Amino acid sequence: MSVLAAVTSVFPPPTFMRLPALGVDVSDTSLKYVGFTPDLTSGQKLQLTTWGDISIPEGALQRGLVNDVAALGKVLKEMRERTGQDMVRLSLPEERAYVFETEISRSTSRKEIRGQLEFRLEENVPLSPRDAHFGYEILPDPVRHDKLRVLVTVYAKETINNYHEACQMAGVTPISFEVEAQAIARSAIGSDDPRTHMIVDFGKTRSGIGIVNQGAMLYTSTIDIGGRELSSAMRDTLGDVAESELTKLKNEVGLLPSRSHPEVRDALLPVVTSVVDDIETRLAYWNTRMQDSDERHIHSIILCGGSANMRGLPDHVTDVVGIATHRADIWQNITFPADYVPQIHRRFSYGYATAVGLALASYL
Repeated sequence: MSVLAAVTSVFPPPTFMRLPALGVDVSDTSLKYVGFTPDLTSGQKLQLTTWGDISIPEGALQRGLVNDVAALGKVLKEMRERTGQDMVRLSLPEERAYVFETEISRSTSRKEIRGQLEFRLEENVPLSPRDAHFGYEILPDPVRHDKLRVLVTVYAKETINNYHEACQMAGVTPISFEVEAQAIARSAIGSDDPRTHMIVDFGKTRSGIGIVNQGAMLYTSTIDIGGRELSSAMRDTLGDVAESELTKLKNEVGLLPSRSHPEVRDALLPVVTSVVDDIETRLAYWNTRMQDSDERHIHSIILCGGSANMRGLPDHVTDVVGIATHRADIWQNITFPADYVPQIHRRFSYGYATAVGLALASYL
């Protein structure tokens, strides 16, 4: 059986296949998982029942590429043993994704769409159809009546196969694989929000960027700077300080001027400036491509990931790039029972944006 047959689709399955499953966010350094169950008093409300974080051995994954399938399989197995659940929705790294938009005739039948898109792969990505798995989404377009706008997401088969093999070794069943930015959009952008937003996932080893319009991910990119570089810069200034203390200083002092810790802002600012410079570069590229499309003007920048906690970061990004920036509210598309408060503290919730978005695919 092929990998595609085994998981139904490389990307999210149709509505009738939306089975409850853990949302599993796999990064180079850790695996985060989240699971919901319907509230017994109302099927429309959810409760957060399962969540956690497991470290991944150093070198097992690098820039989203699985170097050690057995090591990842062992981590997934530990997750299954902790939770008792074996149905999962896994994230795939932005840096391994190819995304392009194309048009096809509106008269094209569903059976013919994949064939037409397959012919266009080599024109848009550096992979041959035989070496690629791809999924597509038809985008809403109230203006064009003769054409369909189609968003295509492509991964190398080797990338998908390694993640799938790790799942098999762990005894878990992947219901779907999904690009991180698309999963984040499901949790961090209002379900009825048609505007265009940039998502910046400020993680430990890198920062992922996604641009989402009407809930669909149209662009993805990666910056090779994350929380690790922030910690390194702080140690260069402060000396050999424990990571827990560095995290506290990032979150409590961060980019704000401080009489008691003036060196913290000075240490962090060059690293943050590099990230913001890259954000500006992506914005310039996007605006150049979309200069004739007012509907795709970026309305806001949404920050998530563990390093999004840095004090003063949203205001700093807003001041530099001139676009309103805020931290993600990852619970906004969930209806919880009255007086229910998720057990994940808001400060930690930014790091669970991907996992929450994956798990929500079963319910939205």
